[in-house]
Amino acid sequence: MSRTIKVLLAEDQSMVREALAALLGLEDDIEVVAQVARGDEVLAAVRQHAVDVALLDIEMPGCTGIEAAAQLHKALPEVKLVVLTTFGRPGYLRSAMEAGADAFLVKDAPAAQLAEAVRKVLAGERVIDPTLAAAALAEGANPLTDREREVLRAAADGSTNAELAKALHLSQGTVRNYLSTAIQKLAVRNRAEAVRIAREKGWL
Repeated sequence: MSRTIKVLLAEDQSMVREALAALLGLEDDIEVVAQVARGDEVLAAVRQHAVDVALLDIEMPGCTGIEAAAQLHKALPEVKLVVLTTFGRPGYLRSAMEAGADAFLVKDAPAAQLAEAVRKVLAGERVIDPTLAAAALAEGANPLTDREREVLRAAADGSTNAELAKALHLSQGTVRNYLSTAIQKLAVRNRAEAVRIAREKGWL
């Protein structure tokens, strides 16, 4: 008899999390041993429950599923990572793979497909939703540098250049230059449009 695969579910919407747990619990070889609602609770829960596979939603408080995946990959590289998204944004796929994810699937994939993905990543395979993979290839690479992304993320709440400079420990001129370059690269008119476009493409 094959051993039971221990799974952690990280998803901030309790109804979705419980539904996923119930569906995966129907599989003979999979046991959901931990559930968390925040990205910054993932690492401790994985350590506490000796998890084999972590299923991570992207949009969570505390930190994103992609950031949690990067932390897990660095701290516990033997744990397999499945990133789930409701957003078919190509940039997320690339970010997830760079963070060390073994699988990237849309959240509304059939339960059987999700269970199969858990088994495949444990066997050392990569599993990527084919539609998302095609979209990512068509989209091309993220044109923004890490610094430009950092400044754009910080600017999303409408902060002034002075506030951004203080928060990011940069000069106002440097902040202005990063924003200007990002706006040019995204072919938009202002920072609000730059934030919107970058978010839509999953580049932030």
